[in-house]
Amino acid sequence: MWYEILPGLAVMTVCLVIPGVATRQIHKYTNGVKEKRVARRPWQWYLMERDKRVSGSGQYYASKVRVHLSCHYQ
Repeated sequence: MWYEILPGLAVMTVCLVIPGVATRQIHKYTNGVKEKRVARRPWQWYLMERDKRVSGSGQYYASKVRVHLSCHYQ
């Protein structure tokens, strides 16, 4: 019947989910619990460079910049 496919589907799902979860955990460990940032536009690259300068450690993920989203969405 149709339910005979469920064990195979479960195994395939687990095998496809593991790489994504493992990558996220590795990035959390290496980047100090912050998500990896991607600069697709020059403005984003500029912001990452600014965060490197402001942090004092030369790493964008150790920034001390705080953004209050409430002031942007009023």
